Formats: sequence, C-alpha cells, structure tokens
Amino acid sequence: MRNGDFAVNNRFLRACRREPVDRVPVWFMRQAGRYDPEYRQIRETYTLLDICREPELCARVTRMPVDKLGVDAAILFSDIMVPVGAMGMSFSLQENVGPVMEHPLRAEEDVASLRVFEPEEELPYVLATIRHLAKALPVPLIGFAGGPFTLASYMIEGGPSRDYVHTKTLMLARPDLWDRLMSKLSQAMARYLRAQIQAGASAVQIFDSWVGSLSVHAFRARVKPHVQRMMADLADLRVPVIYFGVHTGELLADFADTGATVVGVDWRTPLDRARQRVGTSVALQGNLDPVSLFAPPEVLRREVETVLELGTQSPGYIFNLGHGVKPSTDLAQLQRVVEWVHAFDPANSPYPPSKEERA
Repeated sequence: MRNGDFAVNNRFLRACRREPVDRVPVWFMRQAGRYDPEYRQIRETYTLLDICREPELCARVTRMPVDKLGVDAAILFSDIMVPVGAMGMSFSLQENVGPVMEHPLRAEEDVASLRVFEPEEELPYVLATIRHLAKALPVPLIGFAGGPFTLASYMIEGGPSRDYVHTKTLMLARPDLWDRLMSKLSQAMARYLRAQIQAGASAVQIFDSWVGSLSVHAFRARVKPHVQRMMADLADLRVPVIYFGVHTGELLADFADTGATVVGVDWRTPLDRARQRVGTSVALQGNLDPVSLFAPPEVLRREVETVLELGTQSPGYIFNLGHGVKPSTDLAQLQRVVEWVHAFDPANSPYPPSKEERA
C-alpha cells in the first residue's frame, strides 16, 4: 500500500496535482549521497550497488535525508543502470566516471538480446526496499527509472559522452533499429516503474538527463512517442509522474505533452518562462543551480528566493535543484535551504529570520 496520501506530510503530492499546499514542498535530486558524512562512512564498506541490493541498508540510506534535512519526499536510493543489468547488459559504476558498459550496444543482435524483464524476479531487492519504506516513511516515496534516450546513450556509447556521436548516428542511420531499442527500453522501464508503484512508491520520476542533447525535431520524432507510451502505460495507476532532463529548455512544451504530471526544469530556464512553455496543466519542479549551494549563506538565500518567487506564480510547484546535489556540498547548506523554502511566503518576501539569525 502506498504511504503517500496517508503520510504525515503529503504536501509534495498535493503540489504534484496542483492542489493547495500549506508550504512549498522541497526535496533534492541526489539528496542521499557523498555530501553526508554518515553515507561516506557506509561507502567505506559497501559499493553503491551493494547498498541497492541490501533492502534494510538501502532503506536506511534513502531515509537519511528525510531525517537530517526535513525534506517533503524521499527518493529511492538506487541507480538508473540497475534495470539495464536486468535487461542483460553488464556494466560497472566507476568512481568519478559513471556507468561503463562491458560491451557497448552497436549492432542488430545487441538489441535483439535485450530482455524486457520481470521486476519481481530480477530485482526483488528493489521492491523489498520500497515495501519497507512505504510503511515507515513520514513522507511520500518517489521511485524512478532512467529515460529511454539517456539509457540508450550509456548503452551505445559505452559510458558517459559529451557529443553522443554513436547514439545519434544510430538514431539517424538506422531509425528502424533505434525504434526497436527505444521500444524495448520504454516497455522495460514502464514495467519497472509500475512494479515500484505497486510496491508502495507514491510518485515516480523519469530521469532522461541527457535528452537535451537532441534537437526539438529529433526528440519529437525519435524519443517523445516512446515516452508518451511509458506515460500511457502508467496512467491507470493514477500517481504523479515527473519527467526531467538537463539542457531541455526548448523541449519543455514537449515534456508537458508527454502525459507527465510534473515537468522538471534545470537551472538554465527561469521558472516563469518554463511555465509559459508548459502551460497550466502540469506542475513544475526545480530549479536552483546546484553550485549555488557553495555560495555564502546570504547569497544562497537570495538565489533561493529568486527561484521561489518565479516558481510560486502559479499553482503546482515543487522546489528542487536544477540537477543533483554535488558530492562536496555542505550538509548545513541543504538544511538552510529547506528551512528557507518552508518559511517562504510569496506575499511577504523577504524571508523571516533563520534559526541562526534568531539565535
């Protein structure tokens, strides 16, 4: 049973649905990670994938930012590549590099060999973690999966890329093969997200982080139909679905047209402009520059206020970063941001004094 609507704090879900909220909800992409000394200590013993495979430990890591930061949602601790392994492609997660494929996908037989797997059979530990968290969390739990373009880019390039030459070449030269790959990925990820929701996730996010490398035309022709199919496959479950990528300012209208409930916005596009592009039928999430967290508190506070003033001009807004928390971020800065967001009153800006200032 999903905890979300019955959680002590469900303002995140209410904002996703563009309903009234008592405060602006806030959570952070990569909110569980190396900025936290307790997490760094755990990583001295366990790899990231080790943590994912241990439900009790994974649940503990997922919950840590809820308890330490006071965020309004938890996001499952995992990696977008976990289900790629279940599809039959071996990979490693290399420190300071990212996913590296054992054998990049380049040929017809590589696509044919991919499996659309059964999550309960191949990834039972993920679902066990979600079931545990759904019963214990005081806030909604967000599940997630990688978007089809982003997963394809890792699988085809063999790892992270700046220009996606192999990926785009396959897309342009072999649209038939590309569509078969997209179809398998979108079907597998929709099935994976469905299993997460059925296990207890109250919302899900599709991280199509690198899809902003495409032109609007290429996105519409070769990616958007597959994302729309994912959204349609999940629609009967009636949970919020967030769609996010970076460098996607020119794609935001199309993001809203996929069937997403919430559109995530990176820091490059002001939220008022994003709202003009997506319309009023979806919620917005974002979009503080993660590097702002390294600024002095008084500067950071102004940056937070700017984002909030733009985001709260229309109903349906969730405060977040424009990408993930960087590993060297000071935990205290994240705590300050949560306090400021929760204290924000768009009718009475600037903020009231922080706890530190009142002391």
